[in-house]
Amino acid sequence: MEDKELNIIDHLDELRKRLIITVVSFLTFFIVGFIYVEEIYNWLVRDLAVKLIVLGPSDIIWVYFMLATVIAIAATIPIFALQLWLFVKPALKPFELKISLSYIPALFILFVVGISFGYFVIFPMVMKFLVNLGGDMFVTNFTAEKYFRFVLNMTLPFGVLFELPVVVMFLTSLGIINPFVLQKLRKYAYFILIIIAVTITPPDFMSDFLVTLPLLLLYEISINLSKVVYKRKLKREKEWEENYEEETGDKNSSEII
Repeated sequence: MEDKELNIIDHLDELRKRLIITVVSFLTFFIVGFIYVEEIYNWLVRDLAVKLIVLGPSDIIWVYFMLATVIAIAATIPIFALQLWLFVKPALKPFELKISLSYIPALFILFVVGISFGYFVIFPMVMKFLVNLGGDMFVTNFTAEKYFRFVLNMTLPFGVLFELPVVVMFLTSLGIINPFVLQKLRKYAYFILIIIAVTITPPDFMSDFLVTLPLLLLYEISINLSKVVYKRKLKREKEWEENYEEETGDKNSSEII
């Protein structure tokens, strides 16, 4: 009983250590992003036809915090993934260590790809639709706070959703999920992804289709990648067990002699 309690305490201490490293990394990247907010801001509004306005000093600081937070999240993702890998590392078999470690850079890359897809594909399409919808009825002025909130809503969800294949592969390699579970959940996943796509796009069929299709393809890609990882996992587990039996068998034989 005491051994189990000590084991739990050790795990909690290790988890606390990993969380502290992640939080410190986030704060460090946040400060760096805050320092370079002006450069980031100028790049984001470089093609904007109108100049953004603010309604008060709080809007300015909100823009600073929002841009710095997005930069910090993107930069912290690989560090968070590494800390998670280090936390579960003792429970992994030798052949699982190298495989799961390779997913860490992929998480960052797919997050950036997802944000880029949202910013360069979805955001201009939605923005154009909404501006044209107003026509000559309104004077088009944007506050910085509402504009960047809108940009965030159009990009950040895609950054998260585009990581689905890597997350699925990582969880499959750990034995937490498998492709058969994903196949059973397909219709529910489709429903959720369609709701997400319809919610974040303008109310027209083409926009819904352009967003829904990539999300559904991501889920199908995730299932197929999970199958590949699952088959390799079973094969390597079998090889590992055979090698282990051979080693222990030879050791037992030598002890008997």
